Amino acid sequence: SNPSFLSTLLLLLAVLPVPGTAFIVSTPSSQVVRRTQLNAKIPKSPSERDSLAIDGIKKAISKPRTSLRLIECEFPPLAALNKLGDGSLRSAKEVDNANLAFCKKLVSGLAPLGGLLGPKVWVVTSSAANSAFNAQAQKMGGTFWSLKDGGPPDALGKNDLTVFLCPSSRSDYDAAKQFATQCKAAIIVNGFAKDQKSVPADATMAYYLKPLTYNSQIIGYLTRQYPQDWETIDAVTNKALASRTDGEILVRGTNTPDLRESGKLVQKSTDDRAIAARNKNR
Repeated sequence: SNPSFLSTLLLLLAVLPVPGTAFIVSTPSSQVVRRTQLNAKIPKSPSERDSLAIDGIKKAISKPRTSLRLIECEFPPLAALNKLGDGSLRSAKEVDNANLAFCKKLVSGLAPLGGLLGPKVWVVTSSAANSAFNAQAQKMGGTFWSLKDGGPPDALGKNDLTVFLCPSSRSDYDAAKQFATQCKAAIIVNGFAKDQKSVPADATMAYYLKPLTYNSQIIGYLTRQYPQDWETIDAVTNKALASRTDGEILVRGTNTPDLRESGKLVQKSTDDRAIAARNKNR
């Protein structure tokens, strides 16, 4: 055998990418963008989104990324973005109803057949939740607990799961962290009024979906379904523009992604497409 040929062959095998894996584009170190085949999926309906989120949550429960068993999912509860945050009572009720509907699916997914299979699931509402919301939360199929009644209940077991439905204050988030140390996992669903200290950096984001807009139009998404990486996706081509790990995208000391790079990438993709279309029509 030829030693030189074998050495060259081994070197090529070492540097060639394995099919289906990410690779690094050669760019300046400050602008490294990791390209990848499309792993993430942009849901076509609320039902598909819920299925993706529940799958990510189950995987995070099974194997969280750190020893802290605090899990989070965040997505627009309503398909119509203009209904979010417009201040109307009707919109607020629609958001509440959408979050409750997801919670019911989540509880059923974690403990099928009305809780006959799987762990005991607690549905925990914010200390600021009104009586109407709490009344609906008691119908989710799990064991109900309101943070108005204080911290973890005495009946909370180490193998139980807790679903924190829309926490909205520092005390709510602190309670979620406390619950996470006393049960199998605490799951935050669409937390509200978050700041940099609300959810610690060692929590696990099980599912994330953020529409990215440009000139008032949705042109892309930042999404993550655990344990996959975070992916920036062009809404028109459905192609991944970049893939990032938790360490690369999370704002330091938080469980919140930095949206700036994703926003720039989808804007550039949109602008490049517009320029190409104009040049083609000349």
